Amino acid sequence: MENKKVVLGFSGGLDTSYCVKYLTDELGYEIHSVTVNTGGFDADELNEIAVHTKKLGVKSHTNIDATKSYYNDIIKYLIFGNVLKNNTYPLSVSAERLSQAMHIAKHANQQGLKTVVHGSTGAGNDQVRFDMILQMMIPDVEIITPIRDMKLRRQSEIEYLRSKGVAMNFEKAAYSINKGLWGTSIGGKETLSSHGMIPEEAWPSQLTATEEKTISISFIKGELSAIDGVNFDHAADAIAHLQKVASAYAIGRDIHVGDTIIGIKGRVGFEAAAPMVIIKAHHTLEKHVLTKWQLSWKDQLAQFYGNWLHEGQILDPVMRDIESFFQNSQQNVTGNVFVRLMPYRFMIEGIESPHDLMSSKFGSYGEMNNTWSGEDVRGFTKIFGNQTSIFHKVNDIKYS
Repeated sequence: MENKKVVLGFSGGLDTSYCVKYLTDELGYEIHSVTVNTGGFDADELNEIAVHTKKLGVKSHTNIDATKSYYNDIIKYLIFGNVLKNNTYPLSVSAERLSQAMHIAKHANQQGLKTVVHGSTGAGNDQVRFDMILQMMIPDVEIITPIRDMKLRRQSEIEYLRSKGVAMNFEKAAYSINKGLWGTSIGGKETLSSHGMIPEEAWPSQLTATEEKTISISFIKGELSAIDGVNFDHAADAIAHLQKVASAYAIGRDIHVGDTIIGIKGRVGFEAAAPMVIIKAHHTLEKHVLTKWQLSWKDQLAQFYGNWLHEGQILDPVMRDIESFFQNSQQNVTGNVFVRLMPYRFMIEGIESPHDLMSSKFGSYGEMNNTWSGEDVRGFTKIFGNQTSIFHKVNDIKYS
């Protein structure tokens, strides 16, 4: 194993820092680290990560900006589908890991290396996502996972790194925080049991805005295009902007409890101000401009799409089929949605769209009809309920 070259997916956190130090110092590996930025790091943070890798002893380090491809390949369809896992979680980390895994695999292929290291534990979903995508994209890959294979706890990693003189913010390392364009997950001692809430100071975004404010969110064919009339060249830029605005209200905080790929229940905190506002705004606009059966089939396909993506199956060809359906369904999803932001919550005030099917020209719900008569409805109800009426008569069903 002496001087064996490996690619390591590096986040700069506790697990991947341990991987570098252990593999270089104890086993003599030559580490070529790569950070895939899916919108969670700014320029200063990326520079800090690069400096940190040098101190740890990596041979080379590469930053890959995957923010826009992350949106184009995954986030766009999560918005089109209004995907919330278990009606709660916007798949922040699930989606992010898939983008990262695919970019790491491409990077390893470009470097001509067939050994890849990742810092996943043995009790979560990420290990499956990374392993599966690496195996599909690099069929003869060797995968090394020290944290999983050695069954390490976070405290053991901290003690090892301290013994090696590694300087890190180990108090912050007590929480596992994964930040990306589509939200931030927070794991800590409070999420290891079924009862416990992450303390206020541990949330990455703090409440700084207390005055209520209404903003407009504009969509063109289902894609975010403008915030408060300010246009953006790419939807990823609009999401990042909305995140800054909405996170100041501490919106989008929650705890998700779900079924992991490996069969156990998992619990994780998350904050996703922009994703939650966007999904609710987009869904509201769709309810105005799509027909009943468009909405119904979208809901059914979105549930499968979200679950299958969560379980790492982004490369399954059925996902391309569903994405084509989603894309086609967005042809009339254009308009503005008005959202009121308040501390810790938000509400949708309404929409305006040239494709709004809620038009007074055809009738006002609960009041006046303009395109049918009372006699039309009498005849319709007889036909619409005819089969059920026949069933009752044939079976002599009576109600006392």
